[in-house]
Amino acid sequence: MVYLEIYEDFERAAERLYLNAPMKTRCVLKYDHSKGCFKVKVTDNDMCIQFKTDSQQELKKIEKLMSSLIKHMASNSEDK
Repeated sequence: MVYLEIYEDFERAAERLYLNAPMKTRCVLKYDHSKGCFKVKVTDNDMCIQFKTDSQQELKKIEKLMSSLIKHMASNSEDK
């Protein structure tokens, strides 16, 4: 498992991971109350990337990314 420190790197890696294996990729968004941070994990069983933040601005970016990935996962699922 790899924690990426820069959000833009995480975003590109997550999109690339999804595009390489759309039927196997899954995302998890978790809030760690004790540390006060959000953790995001994207995996396809072969590779796992993670990102964590306590920044409100990065949380908004994560929300956009998750929304985009979910939209792609939900659309045209019978074509894949």
